[in-house]
Amino acid sequence: MAVSWHNIPTLSTGGAAFEDGQYAFWPSGQNHGAFEWDGDLRDTDPDDGHNVYMQVRVEGYDWSRYNGKQKKTVHFDQLNWDGAALHTDDAYIRVCRDKGSLNPDNCSPTKHYHR
Repeated sequence: MAVSWHNIPTLSTGGAAFEDGQYAFWPSGQNHGAFEWDGDLRDTDPDDGHNVYMQVRVEGYDWSRYNGKQKKTVHFDQLNWDGAALHTDDAYIRVCRDKGSLNPDNCSPTKHYHR
């Protein structure tokens, strides 16, 4: 069975952006019934010296972190799922800039997607 892909609007915060994003929820029995997301993580302020990263969370779990690279754009195609469930119903995604240990990171507003 083919999955239905949906657009993720550009997610942005100071110094970081997630662009050309899309997502799909896989059916039970295929790819763990996962939330799949795809897109480009871009460092929008290459001279600030900070890294950028994505955070994705599915119901019942903490955030998973996917690091980008300073001064670059990194493409992601990832699956996140709840191993105890037949399929994932809820997923949350945001983009962040890592400002180091002395300053809090800044993140875009969190997008919530429901199967």
